Amino acid sequence: MNDWFNEIGAGCELPASAARELLDLGFAVIPGPVATKRLAQLADAYELAVAGASAVDLNIGSTTTRVHDFVNRGAEFDPLYIYRPILEACHRVIGRSFKLSSLLARSVRPHTQAQPLHVDFKSDADGWPMVGFILMVDDFRKDNGATRFVPGSHKSLAIPSDVMKDPTSDYESQVLVCGAAGSVIVYNGSVWHGHTANTSDKPRRSLQGAYIRREAQSSVNLPARMRPETLARISPLAKYVLAV
Repeated sequence: MNDWFNEIGAGCELPASAARELLDLGFAVIPGPVATKRLAQLADAYELAVAGASAVDLNIGSTTTRVHDFVNRGAEFDPLYIYRPILEACHRVIGRSFKLSSLLARSVRPHTQAQPLHVDFKSDADGWPMVGFILMVDDFRKDNGATRFVPGSHKSLAIPSDVMKDPTSDYESQVLVCGAAGSVIVYNGSVWHGHTANTSDKPRRSLQGAYIRREAQSSVNLPARMRPETLARISPLAKYVLAV
């Protein structure tokens, strides 16, 4: 176990500038693991997996549609959660052996309002910290619900609802993170963030994952859900990340 953690820590695939932004601002945008020529194939696999999901894995919220457990939805998604720059970010932020807590598809539906600013993991919660990533299946634009972040907010014990009357409103120092499909946002789970309004006529799709301390409780019990065909094809590194 520690061999993998130390091997990840010895890597240098996370750009130094992104590592600084992650520690200082709480988020960074980096190139993703999917080649440009394969993005259409990934989008097709995304749609197929979402269409074939059972009701138990489907969650329809007020603005987004989520489908859980993309570890078991095809080999096209295997490279996402073992992408070395993301794992190196986990090494830096979590600082001890870690595991994947969740991997899901999330679409911001057309003509939906902004999500309230929030944190995924409070900095005083058991098992802190958490590292998340968002892979842009579509371009993230100002009109289609790109995610906003409040730089440096991961260093505060406060959460948006503590200081904002309406967390869906703009925050003075927020930054809108736009990017081309295939880009990845890696972020500290305690940073304030939330998707903006999607005023376009199409959904804005993404794949999202979260990593936590190895001894902490996952949001999804991925080892218990592991399909034999998934276990047979994944790498030793993936087995470490999944704690199987």
